[in-house]
Amino acid sequence: MRKDYYEVLGVSRDATDDEIKKAYRKLALTYHPDRNQGNPEAEEKFKEINQAYEVLGDPDKRAGFDRFGTADRSGATSYDFGFTRNFDDIFGDLFNDFFGNTQRRRTHKGDDLRYNLEIEFEEAVFGVEKEINIPHEVRCTSCKGSRIEPGFQPILCKACNGRGQARYTQGFFTINKTCEHCGGEGYIIKDPCQTCKGRGVVRAKKTIKVSVPPGVDTGSRLKIRGEGALGQRDSVAGDLYVVLKVKEHELFEREGDDIYVHTQVHFPVLCLGGVIKVPTLDGELELKVPPGTSAERVFRLKGRGVPKTNGYGRGDQFVHLHVAVPKVMTERQRDLLEQLSREFQNGGEEPHTTGFTQKVKDFFDWKE
Repeated sequence: MRKDYYEVLGVSRDATDDEIKKAYRKLALTYHPDRNQGNPEAEEKFKEINQAYEVLGDPDKRAGFDRFGTADRSGATSYDFGFTRNFDDIFGDLFNDFFGNTQRRRTHKGDDLRYNLEIEFEEAVFGVEKEINIPHEVRCTSCKGSRIEPGFQPILCKACNGRGQARYTQGFFTINKTCEHCGGEGYIIKDPCQTCKGRGVVRAKKTIKVSVPPGVDTGSRLKIRGEGALGQRDSVAGDLYVVLKVKEHELFEREGDDIYVHTQVHFPVLCLGGVIKVPTLDGELELKVPPGTSAERVFRLKGRGVPKTNGYGRGDQFVHLHVAVPKVMTERQRDLLEQLSREFQNGGEEPHTTGFTQKVKDFFDWKE
């Protein structure tokens, strides 16, 4: 007895193709053997659903079924229930529903490239534009990227019949995999281009301008889109990543957006106060040292550090003071130091008194 495939799928005779497809997918998921292991009734129902969709999912077979009650327009009652291309599309969706999107689309985007660029300390702080020469691949002019020697043609892959995919069937599953013989291209190149050796590209050199923004540091990466290796089959090129290395500075030390400077100051300046000049990223700056400043004190110069990479403000600069100890002294300087040392030991004048102050000034020839 012939089955009513519309009744099997639970759709009306005037159902659209999308409605039929939707009904089939819902039933196939419900009665799939993997979800009904050991249930022969579910397995038989799954076969019946597949048979129904094989007919109603094909416009020609559906027309024959509507007219003759069979998919064969001659009126025969036999059916070919092989997996057609239409069924493959549906089954591929079904496969993804069970196992996730494991069949990723092949991408032919070119490889990404890396270039190591060393820059000066100041260039990293304030930004700079650099020109770099990189090895580059360009499309072969002889074969125009086809990889085939001019005048020759590729050969159709017999393993996949030009589809680029091979079909593997196991039980109720049909899985398409990339053809191992042609690598998914659908054809085989027997006569590769002699100029590019069948690669489709040749090596060359290219000059690229790189804009280094202010505030970068060692390890910062700059991405330049489309300047990587060329992709296959006229697809987009990869990207170029410029990795920065910043040279050390003889005066400045950097921690994040902050700058640290160490400067030596004579003892009288710490005692009596004064003005010293300290280097900054923007040039020398006068720093006022209050009287009685202790050694190793740190002064903060707000906003004198590295510009922030987000464009908002700058870090700070920290000035570390250290006592400058002379390695060579004159006889007079030595006498004054010895006299000062004796006064401290004998409980002489306090450091803040006029006598002490004048002696320190005389010793270092200090002028206010």
